[in-house]
Amino acid sequence: MSTDDIESTPQTIESRNDNRSARPASDAFKAFVTSGWAPRRDLGVQRLPVADFTPARRELVASRFPGARLVVPAGTLKVRSNDCDYRFRPHSAFAHLTGFGTDQEPDAVLVLHPVEPGTGDGGSDHHAVLYVRPLAARDTEEFYADARYGEFWVGARPTLDDVATATGIEARHVDELRDALAKDVGEGGVHLLVVENADEGIEALVEAIRAEAGLDADALAEHAQDDALTEAVSEVRLVKDDHEIEQMRLAVDTTIDGFAEIVRNLRRAVGHRRGERVIETTFDAHARLEGNAVGYETIAAAGDHATTLHYTTNDGEVREGELVLVDAGVEVDSLYTADVTRTLPVDGEFTEVQRRVYQAVLDAADAAFAVARPGSRFRDLHAAAMEVLAARLEEWGLLPVPAAESLTPEGQQHRRWMVHGTSHHLGMDVHDCAQARREMYMDAVLEPGMVFTIEPGLYFKSDDMNVPEEYRGIGVRIEDDVLVTEDGNVNLSGALPRHPDELVAWMASVRD
Repeated sequence: MSTDDIESTPQTIESRNDNRSARPASDAFKAFVTSGWAPRRDLGVQRLPVADFTPARRELVASRFPGARLVVPAGTLKVRSNDCDYRFRPHSAFAHLTGFGTDQEPDAVLVLHPVEPGTGDGGSDHHAVLYVRPLAARDTEEFYADARYGEFWVGARPTLDDVATATGIEARHVDELRDALAKDVGEGGVHLLVVENADEGIEALVEAIRAEAGLDADALAEHAQDDALTEAVSEVRLVKDDHEIEQMRLAVDTTIDGFAEIVRNLRRAVGHRRGERVIETTFDAHARLEGNAVGYETIAAAGDHATTLHYTTNDGEVREGELVLVDAGVEVDSLYTADVTRTLPVDGEFTEVQRRVYQAVLDAADAAFAVARPGSRFRDLHAAAMEVLAARLEEWGLLPVPAAESLTPEGQQHRRWMVHGTSHHLGMDVHDCAQARREMYMDAVLEPGMVFTIEPGLYFKSDDMNVPEEYRGIGVRIEDDVLVTEDGNVNLSGALPRHPDELVAWMASVRD
């Protein structure tokens, strides 16, 4: 081969990922690969059950912003390494307002357009449109050449009709998005607001449209409104509707089954040099088989690792006589996730000190359950749990001051052994509704339909010289998922034993 046969044109960095593909570029190939296909089969798309609930969710958001155009992106595919993407998960606000779950739909954008009062969806003042990247025809280059979106590579995407059928929302091509967003912005009186931190490209597009409309002088005000929209799509999830509660129950029940799988594999974990990963992968495989995935990275923390609150390395040994703290949750296809923690005695029995610590944490959790009812404030849950833990730490001689003094804002010495909060809201995000205002979250009065965790703990690190040696290396957390009802609460994860005797008996029955 002569040097004349070698391509001499310099190759750009952007084009070099194609080096591995060796895809033909001849006209003959293009003509052949785009011809001779049978008609596409019907994907059998049906209306999603959640589509009966999403209009009310959208109206709750839109009613806060009369006359404004609201932009809620699904987000984009994210690079894992080089040209390989992570599996897509839509932004939770997009999923909540459209009903799309699993890996649907990258690059899509929900827009709530302002219309004449009373002429919108269901008599509202807004009309919802989903802008999506639909299925490309088989005579296009995308069909065979686009590794991110092409049907040959990732399968058939839904058509516009499919999207409309599934969601009950009008669907249009994403190529129409820019003109649709720009209509009447500025002199036309329409404010353009976007949910923040969902899609940088869409945020940049909104900024550009505002600038073109001469709204630069109002930039601070517009950004404040973006903050308000981001806040609103978080706050509307604080109280769950019937469909959400059903999905939460499913997520919790599936998670409980995953804990049973963990117990069945504890002996295998003890015999493995990375026993914590035996636990992690057992649960994660269950979550992927029975749901969409895990709702967050599984914590499988044995021995002293349990005293590291967000320990996810999970590469240590699991030893007889120690405890293993497992914090795990299944995310179901609708993207609702459970968040459950149990601290398990590896050999099926608690030592006297382990049981003492465990019982204190359980008593603190029960104290929080007692105030988890309508009329209480969210912050009351934490206060109730802390009273129990401070009293117990004083009883054991660990507090340098009386419990009453430690519980004052100026004290808080007991928090050395529990630095996290007792509760957080739960739903599509494991720490759900995180952009809500303080008065809607920490200071809020509990309402029926709220779902949150109760998860006190005690963590005595192995190098903590402020506690007797018998406590060192013990970490205990008990976490349950709680639904507020009209007359109290329901422990959604209550089928997974909590009391030490019941937990030991359950583990024995599952292992056998």
